[in-house]
Amino acid sequence: MAVHPEVAAYRAARAAAGTPPLYAQTLSEARAADLAAIRAGSGAVEPVTEVRDERIPGPAGELPLRVYRPAGSGPLPTLLYFFGGGWTLGSIDTADGICRRLANAVPCQVITVGYRLAPEHPFPAAVHDCHAATRWIARHADRLGVDPSRLAVGGDSAGGNLAAAVTLLSRTDGPPLAAQLLVYPNTDQSGEPAGDDDPALFNRRSVVWYRRNYLVDPAHARDPLASPLLAEDLSGLPPALVVTAELDPLCDEGQRYADRLRDAGVPTRLAHYPGMIHGFFAMPGTFTDGRRAQEDAAAFLRERFGLPAPAGPGEAAGVTATGPGDG
Repeated sequence: MAVHPEVAAYRAARAAAGTPPLYAQTLSEARAADLAAIRAGSGAVEPVTEVRDERIPGPAGELPLRVYRPAGSGPLPTLLYFFGGGWTLGSIDTADGICRRLANAVPCQVITVGYRLAPEHPFPAAVHDCHAATRWIARHADRLGVDPSRLAVGGDSAGGNLAAAVTLLSRTDGPPLAAQLLVYPNTDQSGEPAGDDDPALFNRRSVVWYRRNYLVDPAHARDPLASPLLAEDLSGLPPALVVTAELDPLCDEGQRYADRLRDAGVPTRLAHYPGMIHGFFAMPGTFTDGRRAQEDAAAFLRERFGLPAPAGPGEAAGVTATGPGDG
């Protein structure tokens, strides 16, 4: 397992600085440190034609939305993006860089939702918030300038888990979805986490800490809305791009989920990044593969939304491995 040189440099800098792992900090400290680290690694802030905040009704009160709208009039294809942070950390601001870049690169409208966090609001609060927001946006497509026939969901880490859970709920309760973008998603919380205990990186202790905050009842780990990999039937779900990183404790479960989607007849692509770590997708200012992965995600969404490829250079070099059932 070869470590990418950029990962080695990142790890060395964190170790030299004595940066404590998030699970060793207080909740408020960890939330602030998580946002600061993502902002430091996300690179330059891209301007977007329009960025605005909204509030919508949710299952337990209002939910904040942030809408990123590129140039163009009329209804636009739209990605509803759920931020990461182990259901414990993160906010609309955490996903700001990702949402800006995808809005410009696809181009499409991107909307992110401020779902409730654990441990204050444990499972399944975040799932229900995200699905409620998805249904509300589909029902109010005219107000938000959404093309409801081209509505996708996505997210990184816990956000990828939530996106997968939303597709399971939407299969029976709506709305219809055009695609799912799952970036190093948690898909199986029922077993022992993989990986080591390297305190300079996201590790198996990180996984356990987030699980304990989110799943108050250990039995919830076997609920498909917490562990989509354990769903009996994955057929009829929207086409998927699953992004994994070799040095991520969640790598294997992400790849197994991609395999199960394919086996269920869901058009699925796996983009695996050797030598990369959890979090790299959100840090394109630090990791070259973070930029490549975002470009690959944009190319996938363009295809699912039926948009033309950009003219000239700039398309992702591509590390996407395809398999049976790809489309």
